[in-house]
Amino acid sequence: MQTIRIKRPSSDVPRLLAGAATVAGGAGLVLVLADVRTPLRGPLALCCLLAPPGTVFAVALRGLDPWARGVLSVTGAVTVVMLVATGMLATRHWSVEGGVIVVGALSALALIGRYALRSRQHP
Repeated sequence: MQTIRIKRPSSDVPRLLAGAATVAGGAGLVLVLADVRTPLRGPLALCCLLAPPGTVFAVALRGLDPWARGVLSVTGAVTVVMLVATGMLATRHWSVEGGVIVVGALSALALIGRYALRSRQHP
């Protein structure tokens, strides 16, 4: 008699979710910057706003438990977006395009700073 083994689910789910978020964020970026009027613009723009800072927080919190890392990444991303929106509204310079650009630029600078600091510590 032969034993039937049940195959465990693959651990590719986080990678697939990250890829889907990247595609949705890229589509949101294109829709926002091209000023395309479509019902998908809002949700995809929100994904474009939340994905970059969430990724930066996830990279910075690499040593934590996956659930804690996820919760803190989402919380940090929402906080960054809210701070950018508050600053832009206070200075009367709010626009969706500007918000997407500022959040993306801040996320890129934080990620570059993280890797620069890491490379300085480990020559």
